[in-house]
Amino acid sequence: MLNDTQILTIALASVPATVAVLVGILVNNARLSDLRGHLDARFNAIDVRFEEMKDLWRSELHRVEEVLDARLKHLEER
Repeated sequence: MLNDTQILTIALASVPATVAVLVGILVNNARLSDLRGHLDARFNAIDVRFEEMKDLWRSELHRVEEVLDARLKHLEER
């Protein structure tokens, strides 16, 4: 059985390691939150670029459709 001095020694020896682990967890959590915010911003920027490309393709396809319609009308008139 352990006496009071041995229990106190074990407790005091484990406190610095426990504090170091807790500080490490808090620091890593803060860094992960920063990383998550950075990734969210990048994905939002990519979403904006996809929307811009979708709008560009839509306008280009509309233009092609108008050209084809004009050519078909021209052929039908012949």
